[in-house]
Amino acid sequence: MPVLSYATWTPLAGTQETRPISCVNWWESCAFCIWDGGFLPSEAEWEYAAAGGTQEREYPWGTAAPGTANQYGIYDCYYPTEPSYCSLASIAPVGTATLGAGLWGQLDLSGELEEWNLDWYVPYVDPCIDCASLTPAAYRAMRGGSFWLSPANGAPPVRGRNAPAFRGNYTGFGFRCARSP
Repeated sequence: MPVLSYATWTPLAGTQETRPISCVNWWESCAFCIWDGGFLPSEAEWEYAAAGGTQEREYPWGTAAPGTANQYGIYDCYYPTEPSYCSLASIAPVGTATLGAGLWGQLDLSGELEEWNLDWYVPYVDPCIDCASLTPAAYRAMRGGSFWLSPANGAPPVRGRNAPAFRGNYTGFGFRCARSP
């Protein structure tokens, strides 16, 4: 098995316990959320949270440009300072970007790690009735951008995709567990 250069999870407690779990595939992400009493959000659920519901925010926190100081999101390898190169150290502890909170207080919805969603990645259907795409296809949907991408990739409507078995070894795929209200 290849070395995962951006993997934050280790089998023993260590120095990375405050960082998000990265380099996990869709199956592991889904299993973790179930184990933790939650579920992977659908694309529609994820985007609704990131856009602030009917406010349709440009970014989860509003319209302020993300900048390079890591206060709104972790992008372009600017964490902890201006990059000379991207490394595992470019993945910030969960909740570092405190001004980047979404409407309901969620942090890290934009930047940090690309997040797996429940859906298969397929073209949108209009009108959308029960918007989750659960019919198997080649790729699973991902949202939220990443620590190594520009802020534009973390805007709420931007979609990503990858094969469900891929771990994002060099991009740091992660996930977010959702809960019923």
